[in-house]
Amino acid sequence: MPQYKDQLDRLVIVPELPQRIVSLVPSLTELLYDLGMGDRVVGLTKFCVHPDAWWRSKTRVGGTKQLKHAVIASLAPDLILANKEENIREDVEALMPHYPVWVSDVHDLSEALEMIRSVGELTESQSRARALADEIEASFEALTQTKPQRVLYLIWQEPWMSAGRGTFIDDMLQRSGYVNAVTATRYPVMTDEEIVALRPEIVMLSSEPFPFQEKHLERMQALLPNSRVLLVDGEMYSWYGSRLRLSAAYFESIVSGH
Repeated sequence: MPQYKDQLDRLVIVPELPQRIVSLVPSLTELLYDLGMGDRVVGLTKFCVHPDAWWRSKTRVGGTKQLKHAVIASLAPDLILANKEENIREDVEALMPHYPVWVSDVHDLSEALEMIRSVGELTESQSRARALADEIEASFEALTQTKPQRVLYLIWQEPWMSAGRGTFIDDMLQRSGYVNAVTATRYPVMTDEEIVALRPEIVMLSSEPFPFQEKHLERMQALLPNSRVLLVDGEMYSWYGSRLRLSAAYFESIVSGH
């Protein structure tokens, strides 16, 4: 059977043309759909909301961080797709002795494109994957950059949590020309006072994982009356699969204010 390196540099032995794929990552579930996997995907998480038809019809194996191992075992997968950040390490390592587990690790666009092409190889859908990656790459190359504005991107409230440096979201912000106002790495917790001290020009309130709404925008605007506060589609900034086809155009609309 063929061997593939995952993004943790592990060698994974995968059957040719795997027929019982389980995805533990929403971004990758949508990618598998767009690569034409159809009935070859047998399991996904409760957060794999795209495509809706799969979310409604396929077996759910728990959440990204609360896997149901008995359900996974009942599906007898011949390939499991996981992610270093979105899944819990112990959960994924518990699966590795029993199934081929290919782990993605994506921090920027180049690693996302590498992942898409690799999943194409794993699933024998190379031509579709290459075309998709090329389309995404071209859309980002054509992306108009804004003037360098300092942005605070929030993903949670009570407590406030932001997307810091070294995250995929940070790379998406940079590609639009923004400067991340947060200098810490990963997802630091912040107080009202720390947010005010940052003096960001723009605040983006993400639709996920916390579903920010108009009332949160009003609260943030009161805290930062001189900042432009926006509700943004978190999938466009944090999903690193085929949804990236839509991201560059969405970023253009944010930059232009439409």
